[in-house]
Amino acid sequence: MRRTSAHLLGIALGMAALGAVIAVQAPASPATSLAAAATNLVTNPGFESGTSGWTCSPLDKTVTTPVHSGTSAISGTPAGQDFAQCSQVVAVQPSSAYTLSGWVDGGFAFIGDTGTGTTDGSNFSSGATAYTQLSTSFNTGASTTSVTIYVHGWYGQPTFEADDVSLTGPGGAPPPPTTTTAAHPTTTVPPTTTTAPPTTTTNPSPPPGGGLPTHALVGYLHSSFGNGSGYVPIAQVPAAWNVIDLAFADSAGNGNIVFNRCSATDCPGSESDADFMAGIKAQQAAGKKVLISIGGANGEVQLTSAQSATNFVTSVESIIDKWGLNGVDIDFENQSLSLNAGDTDFKNPTTPVIVNLISALQQLKAHYGANFVLTMAPETFFVQLGYQFYGPGPNNAQDPRAGAFLPVIYALRNSLTLLTVQDYNSGPIMGLDNQFHTMGGADFHIAMTDMLLAGFPVAGNTNNMFPALAPSQVAIGVPANVNAGNGWVPDATLDQALDCLTKGTSCGSYAIHGTHPNLRGLMTWSINWDHFNGYDFMNNFTGYFG
Repeated sequence: MRRTSAHLLGIALGMAALGAVIAVQAPASPATSLAAAATNLVTNPGFESGTSGWTCSPLDKTVTTPVHSGTSAISGTPAGQDFAQCSQVVAVQPSSAYTLSGWVDGGFAFIGDTGTGTTDGSNFSSGATAYTQLSTSFNTGASTTSVTIYVHGWYGQPTFEADDVSLTGPGGAPPPPTTTTAAHPTTTVPPTTTTAPPTTTTNPSPPPGGGLPTHALVGYLHSSFGNGSGYVPIAQVPAAWNVIDLAFADSAGNGNIVFNRCSATDCPGSESDADFMAGIKAQQAAGKKVLISIGGANGEVQLTSAQSATNFVTSVESIIDKWGLNGVDIDFENQSLSLNAGDTDFKNPTTPVIVNLISALQQLKAHYGANFVLTMAPETFFVQLGYQFYGPGPNNAQDPRAGAFLPVIYALRNSLTLLTVQDYNSGPIMGLDNQFHTMGGADFHIAMTDMLLAGFPVAGNTNNMFPALAPSQVAIGVPANVNAGNGWVPDATLDQALDCLTKGTSCGSYAIHGTHPNLRGLMTWSINWDHFNGYDFMNNFTGYFG
């Protein structure tokens, strides 16, 4: 979960799809030229002025060789979840035709467009030893006045270069600055050896539901920090919120966890400790669950030893007991969890930070008993990416965090109240249809959730299946509005995903592995951002589920 208010477009956790559009590729040639400059709508298309006009990842830089033309090109080296993206917002006219093209070299490279108002497109090269042209075309929607174009690399792939990007078509008025993430289509990918599970699946018997309603709304309440969304006293959280995650408790080192409430200076309007306590009790009296959320985007927690696990348990129990909370939410991000070389079986992990976290959570569950509420909110990188990659891989060449939450989820599956994977701030993830899905469209939520409800072979190994979770254990995690995180979708798009997963309708081209009317519900980052937006997200949830 992000504690800052801005989208992280420069970090480029991935806004691209992998090539549903037929590739148009040609080897570089001196005789080949771009569209006439008069028709090219891209600012600084050849990166001759550095990255001026572009929003680029820190992993991107301009180089003088190799270039396609002129004296400069952009070069990016993907690392971890950052695909080294450069993007640009371009003014266009409604109901018009456009062609996007660019020249790429080196490792996997992609160009594409988002926010077209119709069907967004993309294209890719799987690696080239000389500059190769990629192109894609699109039509704008009736009210579209700007689109975002991008170029980036791919997970675990070598450095790429890009040059001479062109967007041709009728120009529009310059667009205002925006950080809205637009929708993407499902797209076809290169051949893969990953094997999807059978289409017929049986969900396990659900564990105790933690006293939640059939359909629950989960939200994070900014309690230890302030940002542009504003402070919301816990007593003023509307009744529609069934689970309130207090964000965040942080690491004090060696497994010790501390929860420091936001000061009145940083959070104007914050209540006293006594009123905060009274607000918690009032929410609980109304049937709500109030949890302490540990971690977040800025909170790295690593339990590297048995002593750190003991410290974790003791300090978390102290927080729960002090404030009278119902349980804990584990929101470990960044470097908190990773897998050591040789740790390849999620059912029997050996990596200390994984084993100790499992032990600590089991101890908390045993201490508080059946009514203890345990939720987890990992990123897709730590869960669904495990379908393709798990840990450092056989050659120790992969990001060791890939799929690292899977052993924790598996070990606690009978104690887990809710898994609320963050379907945002994510790169493209392969679904069970062996196609990549990207943020911004209903298909991303459908495909990511279907993986949890159907189960999947870890790293493509059908002898190592991650089992399905019960629908009552799964809630879809989404941003409350465009300010809250990359991957926000309009209410109608989110409702389309819910229709598919719970009713089997409006699924588009994706074939789900079952319908789940008892899908638990939705999680959002955050209550504060939804309050900032007039509780639109909350109202849509109550309108949909009643």
